[in-house]
Amino acid sequence: MSKIGIVAAVVAAALALAACGSSDDAGGGGAGEARTLKLWHYENATSAMGVAWSEAVKRFEATHPGVKVKFEEKGFEQIQKTAGMVLGSDQAPDVMEYNKGNATAGLLSKQGLLADLSEEAAKRGWDKLLSPSLQATARYDERGVMGSGRWFGVPNYAEYVMVYYNKDAFEKQGVKVPTTFEEFTGVLDAFAKAGVTPITVAGAEYPAQQIMYQLALSKAQRPWVDAFQRYQGKTDFHGPEFTYGATTFADWVKKGYIGKESAGLKAEDMGVAFTSGKFPIMISGSWWYGRMATEIKDFEWGTFLWPGNQMSAGSSGNIWVVPEKSANKDLAYDFIDITMSKDIQNRLGNAGGIPVAADVSAITGEKNKELIENYNKLAAQDGLAFYPDWPAPGYYDVMVAGVQELINGTKAPDAVLDDFAAPYNDNLADIGG
Repeated sequence: MSKIGIVAAVVAAALALAACGSSDDAGGGGAGEARTLKLWHYENATSAMGVAWSEAVKRFEATHPGVKVKFEEKGFEQIQKTAGMVLGSDQAPDVMEYNKGNATAGLLSKQGLLADLSEEAAKRGWDKLLSPSLQATARYDERGVMGSGRWFGVPNYAEYVMVYYNKDAFEKQGVKVPTTFEEFTGVLDAFAKAGVTPITVAGAEYPAQQIMYQLALSKAQRPWVDAFQRYQGKTDFHGPEFTYGATTFADWVKKGYIGKESAGLKAEDMGVAFTSGKFPIMISGSWWYGRMATEIKDFEWGTFLWPGNQMSAGSSGNIWVVPEKSANKDLAYDFIDITMSKDIQNRLGNAGGIPVAADVSAITGEKNKELIENYNKLAAQDGLAFYPDWPAPGYYDVMVAGVQELINGTKAPDAVLDDFAAPYNDNLADIGG
C-alpha cells in the first residue's frame, strides 16, 4: 500500500538539448539523437520523496548530457487501477514508482510485465544496501508472492503507519499522549464526549482499512502476519485478530471516534482536514510527514507509535520498477542508482522521509530524528506488518468496500469478514496454496 494521491508539481526542467525533431518522445535513438527517460511517480512535490526525487532528476540530468527526463504526473489510484494495461502497451514509462506486495508488483512480475533487476541489484550493490526485511518487497517468486525469488523492484525509503496529533488540541482538551491502548481509547472518548470527532479518516481510499488493520494487529503475532501476507499458514478471517479489528472499528464509528461522512472521503481530504486543524488526530503513514512539516502553520503537532502494538502496518516504501517494455532500461537503472546514493538519501531524511542508505549523522531536525528512531524501533522488534490490501490481486478494492460498509453500518462485521475471506481464498487456490 500503501500511498497519497496526486503529484502536485512537475520536477525540474530538463537541460537544453542540441538535437531537435521529436526528441520529447524519443526512445533509444541512434547516434546524435536525443534520448528521453520517461518517469512516473505519484509523490506530492512537498513530500520527502517528492523533494528527493526532484533532486535525483537534477543529478541524473547533470550526469547524462543529452538526455531529457520527461516526468508525468500520475495519481496513486490511477496507477493502481491501470498499471497492468499500460505496462503491456507501448505507452509504458521507462521507470516508475509502484506499490509493492503480491497484489501489485507481484502480479505484474508473474504476468511478465516487469524487468528482472536481479543482475543490476548485484552489480550495483543494491542487495548490500538493503536489509533482508526491506528486500522482501523487492523480490517475488514465480507465483508472484513476495519475500524470495528474483528482484523486480528497488525500495529506497521505508514507511510505517503512526498517529499524528494536534498538540494544541490535546492541551486544550486536557489529554496527554497515550502510552497504552486503554489510554488511547480514553483520549478518543474525551474528544467524542466534548462533541469533537477525534480522528480524520478517508473511507474511499487506503486510510480506513489501515486503521482496521492496526486494530487487528493489536491481537496478532508474527506467525499470523506471515500466514496472511505470505501464505505461510492458514488465515482464519473469523479468528481473534480480524474479528477484533472489524468489530472494534465498527464500534469506533458508533462511539463517534470516526465520522460516518468519512466513508466517501479520500486520503487528500483526510490530510487537508488535519493540516487545517479540523481534527485532533490522523492515523496514517510516514509518507505524510514532509507535508505536515511544510503545511502546518497554525498549531503545534507531533507523532507517536500506535500505543500497545508490537507491530504496525509498514514496510519498505513503494518500489522503483522498470517495465519490460521500457525503451531505455540502461537509463532507468542509472536513475534508480542515483536515488540510492548517499546524498539523495540524506536529502530524503532531512525532508522528513525514512532513508534506507543515508548517513544518519547527516540527518538534522528533532522531528526527523524522531521519525527515523520510531521506524528503527519497529524494525528492531520485527514490527513491520506490511499492509492489509497486499495479499491478493484486487484486494485493495475489496478492503475499501468492506471498511466503507463498516462506516455506513450497512453490513455487520462478520459479513464484511466473509467478503474479505472469499477473494483471498480464491487467490490462494489459484496459486496452488
